[in-house]
Order: sequence, then C-alpha cells, then structure tokens
Amino acid sequence: MLVTPIIVLGTLALLLCFAGILEFQNHQSSLNAIPLRIHVNGTRGKSSVTRLIAAGLREGGLRTFAKTTGTAPRVIDAEGKDRIIHRLRLPSIGEQVRLLNYFSSERPDAVVMECMAVQPQYQWIAEHQMVRSQIGVITNVRPDHLEEMGPTEDDVANSLCNTIPVDGILITGEDQKTDLMKEITKANQSKFIRSDDSSVTQKELDQFNYMEHPSNVAVALDACREAGVDRDIALSGMHKVQPDLGALVAWNLDVGNKRIQFVNGMAANDPVSTLQIWKFVIDRYPAEGGTCVFFNSRDDRPSRTRQMIELSLKEIKPDHFIVRGDKVKSTIQRQIHHSPQSTINVVGLDDPLDDLIPMIEALPHDTLIYAIGNQVGAGQQILELISTFKHNG
Repeated sequence: MLVTPIIVLGTLALLLCFAGILEFQNHQSSLNAIPLRIHVNGTRGKSSVTRLIAAGLREGGLRTFAKTTGTAPRVIDAEGKDRIIHRLRLPSIGEQVRLLNYFSSERPDAVVMECMAVQPQYQWIAEHQMVRSQIGVITNVRPDHLEEMGPTEDDVANSLCNTIPVDGILITGEDQKTDLMKEITKANQSKFIRSDDSSVTQKELDQFNYMEHPSNVAVALDACREAGVDRDIALSGMHKVQPDLGALVAWNLDVGNKRIQFVNGMAANDPVSTLQIWKFVIDRYPAEGGTCVFFNSRDDRPSRTRQMIELSLKEIKPDHFIVRGDKVKSTIQRQIHHSPQSTINVVGLDDPLDDLIPMIEALPHDTLIYAIGNQVGAGQQILELISTFKHNG
C-alpha cells in the first residue's frame, strides 16, 4: 500500500509550494508599500552610513525607518529613536524580510537597510530577492571576512558587488576597486556614483558630536541627493544623529590630575581600516603627551592577533602599548624591533579588567589612547570601565 504515503508526500509538497507562493506575494506587497529602499553594504562604516542616510532623509521630510546590524543591531524609527533588536535565535538574513514587512505596515516614505549577509550567495539573495533597492551603497572594500568572502581582496570586492541593484543607482566611497564596480553596475543597467570625500569640509565634520569619517558623510549626502533631499538640509539632519555603538567616539578622561584623550576604534577590526582610522585620529588629535595603543584581542583569532600586534608596532609605533590577550608575548618580541621605544604591558584574558586601570593611570598627561581590536563581550565592559573617567566639564 504505497499509495497513501505518496498521496501524503504529494499533499505536503503542494502545501509547501502554496505557502511559498503566499510568502512571496506577501513580501512583494511589503516592498510595494515602501516607495524608496536603500541597501547599505561594504566592509567598514555600514552602520554609520545607514544612520546618516536615514537622518538626512528624515530632515528632508521623508518618513524614514532604518535597520543596522553592527556592534549592536538596532531598528531606528521615524523619529530617529533606537529600538534594540532582541534575538531569540542566531541571526539570519530572514530577519530582513520580517523587518521589511514591519516597516511596510508603518507607511514609510523610505527604508534604509544595512546588509547583514556575509557569504557571497546570501549577499545576492539579500539584495535581489529581499530588499530590491533603488539605491545601493558599497562604503568601501577591505580585506576582512576573508574566510567567507576571500581569500583575496578582489574576491571581497566581487562578493560585495552582489548587492549592486538592478536598474537603480550604486553609490560608493571605494577608490581602488571602482573598475569592477562600474562593470557590474553597467551590466545591471544601473547608474554609478563615486563619492568625493574632499567635498566634506573640516568645519562640517567638527559639527558631529563624535568622530565621523568624511567618506561616510560624502556617501550619505550623495544618497540623500539622489533621493531628492538638499545637501544642507540632509547635513543638518546628520549632525543630529545618534552615533552607532561602534562609531569613533573621543572622550576626555580625568585620570588623577592628568588629562587623557581616549578614542575607541575597536569596531574596525581589520588592519587596513585600523591604520586608516589611526591616521585620521592622529591628524585630528595631536598627542602632546605621547601615544598609547590598547589592543583587546580574541583567543579564537590568533592570526588577527598577530596582524594587529604587527600593525601597532610596525606602523603606529606608539609610546605605550597595552595588550589584553594570551600567548602574545612571543609575537610582541618578534615585532618590538620596529618600535623599540614602546613600553609594553600585557594583561591576560582571564585577569580582572580592573588591572587595566593602573596602566592607564601611569600614562603621561595629554596621552592619546587609541583602542583597537575586539569590541563585543569584554570589549564593552572595558569601555564602560573607562567611561567612568570621562571628564564632565
């Protein structure tokens, strides 16, 4: 009697097909209810650019919702207020579909979505089956997530290009992989825009209440312009934005009778971005009392730990180098000849975080601390500990 199992299996298959058709139709209805969809991808700056674009659009009178997936994923409502995303399971790109459905019910004029996919095939699905944006953004291309997108930087660029929209607009701040982007943009019958970070003045950057990259601002302004929002209006909205948790925030610390400048660059956990941020920081905050790099490592990424130690001693060459990590002393010894003047302090991953305080207290007046490495978990606890020294004057 094989007839009954075959009928049951056939019925289940038909039901699954019917459910899939209904889900597709529901998602299509959600997309149709969102007049403007902007999809933000790239190696660095995605969360910040998502917030900047949304803020600029809101200032221009567009009812705008946004979603970031960075250090701490958030939904940003039409008033610019953050709502924490509470996940009961591991993150997956299906989250984007559910949020687009929610956004569509709020009658938005625009939605700005940060791409949360890493694997190349999922990046393609995220754009061409889920968001289907009119404006796509690729902030930049850096050698990160090489296990998923690599092994080369060209492979990373190809992967990120999976989110270039069809019959839309691509805006990018990238300056090295533009030929590839132009080729794929043309094949997708879309318009290519390369943002010029020199168009953003230092005076405009100084009006942010945190350290923002000119490239991020330039890309966001171009996106707002393509959406019909005047530059000055968009920039006014961006100056009011609540920064992402991983944004470059500078604190003045009171440590004893000494003033210490602290800059958090831990969200940029690849060497190229870390060095670029350092150059940006040291130009803006000349350290009269010397420099200090604080590196918070991860025990499950030994190769990245070696890269960051090499970067710190070979390229940054700080006066003081504080490392939180295990099995790092041999790597430091191999690289210390690049920066023999550096004073080295090491704290184990299992040591109390309070052990860091005497090391900070021992730094000279007017020292600039640049924090790099891992921001999640203990990284957040370290930031909370250091924030207790913030100058409130």
